[in-house]
Amino acid sequence: MPRPIVALSRTYPDGHHIAPHHHRRGQLMTAASGLIVLTTPTGTWVMPPQRGMWIPPGAEHKVRMVGEVTMQSLYIEPYAILRMPGHCQVVSISPFLRELFREAVDLPLEYDLEGRAGALMELIHHEMAQLPALPLSLQYPAHEALAMRCRAFMQAPNIHETIDDWSKAIGTSRRTFTRLFRNETGMSFRAWCQQACLLSAIPRLATGEAVTSVAIDLGYENPAAFTLMFKRAFGSSPLHYLGVRLPR
Repeated sequence: MPRPIVALSRTYPDGHHIAPHHHRRGQLMTAASGLIVLTTPTGTWVMPPQRGMWIPPGAEHKVRMVGEVTMQSLYIEPYAILRMPGHCQVVSISPFLRELFREAVDLPLEYDLEGRAGALMELIHHEMAQLPALPLSLQYPAHEALAMRCRAFMQAPNIHETIDDWSKAIGTSRRTFTRLFRNETGMSFRAWCQQACLLSAIPRLATGEAVTSVAIDLGYENPAAFTLMFKRAFGSSPLHYLGVRLPR
């Protein structure tokens, strides 16, 4: 379409998967309900309800829906991207910008650039430039053996895995492993494992799974220890952060 920004809306059922793909345009998405897990060759991002996800032009990614998701997306021409990062990012979406999204998806695809629709899209364009990033991502290393171990961990995360376990598995000394891991991910091994556990927990919690069962599965001694770690990472309890009533 001959427009710098195009807005589309689509509803996906719970458990729907979108196979790996990429877009010529950048994409900024949000959803009022449901949760989105986005994966690329270099990492994983989790977008809870009412937040947003930025995907830069050309970034290959696949998507999994947790709960029914009505996705509202803006597709932005590369020349029209204002100070957006060159990597995927979960972002905070203000109530004002959410309203602009709702207005935008109701516009015709070839909206009038000089009228109200054009002004609305221009306003969205400016709002995009100041979206706060959220700590809802996990970086995978480029080192092949280490990346395989990281992806395997995400399939069955456990907070009690150790540096000694991993260094032995990839055939390095503890000291070499520690240096390699930080160089590859920008995080310590312990911090990365904690982040991985929390991100893997969010989709389960969003469906209403009990905090206790999630915490025990991840290796935490009790739900209080898990909730404390969640608050330290995201600033509030799972109940408040996800906006759902969670059984205990």
